[in-house]
Amino acid sequence: MDEKSWITELGDGTHQVRTCVWSPPGDHPVGCGIVVTVKDGKLVKVEGDPNHPITHGRLCPRCIALDEVEYHPDRILHPMKRDRADRGKDKWEVISWDEAYDLIESKVRKYWKEPGPQGILTFTGTGREITMYSAAYCHAIFMSPNYCMTLSGGACYGPRCTIANFQLGAGYPELDYAAYFPDRYEDPRWELPKYVLVWGKDPINSSPDGLFGHALVDLMKLGSKLIVVDPRVTWIAAHAEYHLQLRPGTDTALGLGLAHVIIAENLYNKEFVDKWCYGFDDFAEWVEDWTPERAGEVCWVDPELIRGAARAFAMNSPSSALWGLAIDQMTNGQQAGHIFLAICALCGYLDIPGGLTLARPSSFTGKWRYETVNSVPDEIRAKRMRDPEGKYSCWDAAGPGPLPDVTLNCLEQDNAVDEYKMSYWFGTNPLACMAASPKRWEKALNKLEFNVSQDIFMNPSIMALCDLVLPLTTSIEHEGIVMPHFGRNTHFLGAMNKAVDSGDCKSDVEIMLELGRRLRPELWPWETPAEFFTEQLHTAYDWGFEDLQDMVVFQQPFEYRKYESGKLRADGKPGFDTPTGLVELKSCIYPAFGEQALPYFEEPYYSPYSDKISQGVREAFPLVLTSGGRHIAMFHSEHRQIPSLRSMNPWPLVTIHPDTASKYGISDGDWVEISNPLGTCVQKAKLSTTIDPRVVHAQHAWWFPEQDGEAPNLFGVYKSNINNLVPHECVGITGYGAPYKNVICNIRKVDSLEG
Repeated sequence: MDEKSWITELGDGTHQVRTCVWSPPGDHPVGCGIVVTVKDGKLVKVEGDPNHPITHGRLCPRCIALDEVEYHPDRILHPMKRDRADRGKDKWEVISWDEAYDLIESKVRKYWKEPGPQGILTFTGTGREITMYSAAYCHAIFMSPNYCMTLSGGACYGPRCTIANFQLGAGYPELDYAAYFPDRYEDPRWELPKYVLVWGKDPINSSPDGLFGHALVDLMKLGSKLIVVDPRVTWIAAHAEYHLQLRPGTDTALGLGLAHVIIAENLYNKEFVDKWCYGFDDFAEWVEDWTPERAGEVCWVDPELIRGAARAFAMNSPSSALWGLAIDQMTNGQQAGHIFLAICALCGYLDIPGGLTLARPSSFTGKWRYETVNSVPDEIRAKRMRDPEGKYSCWDAAGPGPLPDVTLNCLEQDNAVDEYKMSYWFGTNPLACMAASPKRWEKALNKLEFNVSQDIFMNPSIMALCDLVLPLTTSIEHEGIVMPHFGRNTHFLGAMNKAVDSGDCKSDVEIMLELGRRLRPELWPWETPAEFFTEQLHTAYDWGFEDLQDMVVFQQPFEYRKYESGKLRADGKPGFDTPTGLVELKSCIYPAFGEQALPYFEEPYYSPYSDKISQGVREAFPLVLTSGGRHIAMFHSEHRQIPSLRSMNPWPLVTIHPDTASKYGISDGDWVEISNPLGTCVQKAKLSTTIDPRVVHAQHAWWFPEQDGEAPNLFGVYKSNINNLVPHECVGITGYGAPYKNVICNIRKVDSLEG
């Protein structure tokens, strides 16, 4: 073995590899440091890397269970195909990689001729390593403008990024936990946040987007206090100074109430607002009527808690904040994000020590992946799926591909079988996760002539719909780069150093390079992933991938208050990269897309108080349903077949307050049918006082690998699928945001999982 600084020889055929983990299996780009012990070529143990500057040896159960993933008997180990007529049947035939590549190439070239490249769709999942490259597959390999996902309203991360772009002209605003500094909390430039406002996020269980969640525990130990906005009493909510346990979907109203207090009591940072914010007078007038009493009535939150939280946050500088998926997963989410960032700006907490760090919107591969759209000819790009009435001009201008709801609408048209022929999936299991109204998606995707997926395990969506499946390497079987926040606030780069061989499996990047060379060789000159990574790195650094492998982790240089030095703007001038050069409390961009310039509250479409549904429907479904709270053992629909992880959460759980359960005759552990006008599913009751009696919480993304995989059962994908109850195209004016976490429901006891 060649000498490499990240490999330590232990003798007796044993060595250790330092690496950073991403995916597969699923994870966000946190880049946790691991040390992999290998004996005679086989994985023996996974431990935390004590020398990793962010994670310091700490790992979640998913990393510790990597050996169970690596050698699981159900892993897909070879390319497999089947006849289109056998969709839904376990009639897979093992084939070679050459045959698989030939099949893809022949189909692509066929569809390029008729109906054209736009007839090829790609579908990406969320959070995984492939999200860095899936747009390039679509644009620079398949020459298609139809870079798709099945998540209604694109309700994951993208809405928050768009809000940050519009209001700040910056990348993702993140909690300052000294992640940029090698000395971390000892660095003299850093200050401890006095308070951290955690809004719609459970970072301890999820480590989302690029944030190492347990850093919040570090800050708590150092003295930071918490303000938590969450309908549930999570671990962090239980340890918070203020827990604002709001009604799901009313976040904007709560934010307006907080802003009212900050302005009415003159608690805002006048110096920052006067110099760096646009529209303050109009904003102040806008929130004047949103007293804590009004906000509290809407949100089910004590007005005095709203006052106390607003005062604590505004009067204790520096303080910081986290915003989570809950912002994205409501129709009113753009407005919730708008008011969240406005509150942070009012207090002057943007890009200061102990506040929220900011960065330019993208960096090297983070930027390149979307620039590849320029490789799609203009006449083809004009054929991107769009709403025929032009309803979603904001999404069409800002999104890298069609709005998911528009994609489904197009596929459901009578002429879809002539217009769209092929789909290619990356890191997604749409029937189990992401897709609202998943049965409609199954029917629509089944119209396509040729569906391909690349994954490490068989799942319900592949079994139902795909004709070819390609086996992927795990994150310890291939080389790669971890980029927290996908390049939008990348405090470090982590090397994914290959630790064990992968047999006949290949990485997403290996497959991408091969297909690129076959189909559009002029755009794909790289022979190896390492060569590709080095060229990408050279756009920003004077060193390459081998150097990163030696470092394992490279922490980016960082400075605060970049708006003063011009480092937040493309033209180098001081300020923010917005039309006004300022933080836009009042947006100059939204009105161009038919949206209001100031944040407003809109009652959720399916709510106990909605005037958009009948009184009869409201009475028949009196409970508020929220869903998607994270469990540390599972990443969305993944890990259900991993024994140690499944044992931590063996069944899908619906959390019900004991008083509510008593009213419905439900005991802890009973099977419960959850229903609303859109659909039903069945989960096990978990009785807990951590939730309001008027609200129930259901887990998401459930399927059962141990069950019959063939249609119609499809591993039981629809039995406990909470997305059966989520509406299609119930999105905001901009197209962003959908009510995955705020609809209505009723519950009743049933005998079993079968109902």
